[in-house]
Amino acid sequence: MVHERLTQVFREIFSDDELVVSDTTTSDQVPGWDSLAHINLIYAVESEFGVQIPDERLGSFANVGELRTCIEELSSVG
Repeated sequence: MVHERLTQVFREIFSDDELVVSDTTTSDQVPGWDSLAHINLIYAVESEFGVQIPDERLGSFANVGELRTCIEELSSVG
């Protein structure tokens, strides 16, 4: 459930309806994922899942899987 919703957020932020992300996907593998896109992505994730990602974790995600795990920890949607 979280993965599908997260994929949809990525597709919206990066304007790519065909974008496929997995737990191992990193920012280097997604065209346009720069620091500004990261901020927009985090905002959209927080809005979609109704969570507040702690400031100290905002830049610490090595891949999409770590972001997904954080969402699951912060919410009851896991």
